[in-house]
This record gives sequence, structure tokens and C-alpha cells, in this order.
Amino acid sequence: MKKVAGQLLVWSIVVVSLTALTGCEGGLFGSKEITLWNGKDFSGWKLYLPDNTVSVDDVWTVKDGVIHCTGKPNGYMRTQRRVGNYRLHLEWRWTETPANSGVLLHASGPDQVWPKCIECQLKSGNAGDFVLINGPGITVDGEDKQDVEKQFVVAAKKQQSSENPAGEWNTYEIYCLKDAIKCYVNGVLQNEGTNATITTGWICLQSEGGPIEFRNIYIEALK
Repeated sequence: MKKVAGQLLVWSIVVVSLTALTGCEGGLFGSKEITLWNGKDFSGWKLYLPDNTVSVDDVWTVKDGVIHCTGKPNGYMRTQRRVGNYRLHLEWRWTETPANSGVLLHASGPDQVWPKCIECQLKSGNAGDFVLINGPGITVDGEDKQDVEKQFVVAAKKQQSSENPAGEWNTYEIYCLKDAIKCYVNGVLQNEGTNATITTGWICLQSEGGPIEFRNIYIEALK
């Protein structure tokens, strides 16, 4: 009980910090760096799997400041709070054969394997692709990519893969400002779009395919 109370207190402090920067629900203003993951446990995050017979503790674990995800079954860990107007920094690496995962932006609605969102792809060889899931839109290179009839719409990355080999850490820098999104993989601008039809929501890290690790997850508020 003391541990739970402590976790709630930590997240309450984070919420107060976010609220101080918020002009409206989910919007961040200012230039303060905010740690999304504390490096110790999953305070402030919800771990979601569609099959409640599988324990989330068997999929996500923490050791030495690193999140380890088995990648199976499909699901995600997501922020409990909706956010917008931020620079997201995170690092990931494949511990075995590179597989599939993703960073889901502006996610909302009921928790499900494929929530409505704009994904910045982490699938090996495709990091930097945008994937529009369940109907949102974004304009890339002057082309409106929205197609509400398709569950997945891909806007391919701009450059050849800038990912590091399995076992080495990669860095994602993702800028979400109003209706614009830019994503950099290891410092290379791989994709950018405007006129996004969704601009706030949860940030989710996927379990999808194979073992992956994450660390150093934080945002900086933009205005």
C-alpha cells in the first residue's frame, strides 16, 4: 500500500507540473523538460494487453534503468495523460533479431491493440514511416494521406534507413507542434507532415513482434 501511495504521489507531482504548463486539456506550453518514464517502474503509465489472461508483468519489466518488452502478445504501454505540443525523446534497441514495434502519437478512444493514432514506425528497416491507424489524416509532401476506409495508411520515410544494428541504441526525436509532426531517427529527418487531424492524446510504445528495450523517455514542451 505504501508503494502504491508513493507512486500516486510521484504522478500527482508530474500532473501538477503538466497542469502548470497547460493552456487547455492536453496542450503543453513553455520550454520545460518533463520525464515521462522515471527509470524505475511504470508510474504514470498504463500497460495494456487485449488478453487479460496474460499478465502485463510477463511482457514488460524494468532493470537497470531500461524497459524490456518481450514483444508478444501485441499491446502497448501508454501515458495515462493526454499530451500535445511537445518534443519527444526516446531510445530503443533490439536485443535479438530486429522485429516490429512503434511509437503511437495522439492515441485516444478505448484501449485496443490498434487505437486511433498516428504511428511513428519502429519496424526494423522502416523506422521513420508514418502509419495512420483507424482514420486520422496528415499531409506529406503536399498529399493528404487520410483514407477513413483503411485501417492502416503508410507514408514512407524520406531517406534510407538510419537505424543502428541490433544491440545498439537508437534515438527518436519526434516533434509534435499543433498539426505538424517531424521525426528524426538518429539525427536524420525521416518524415514530416502537416494538417494532422488529431493533435493531442496518449503516447504509446508497442509490444509487437519481438524483444525490444526502451530508455530515456521524456518530452520538452513546445509552443
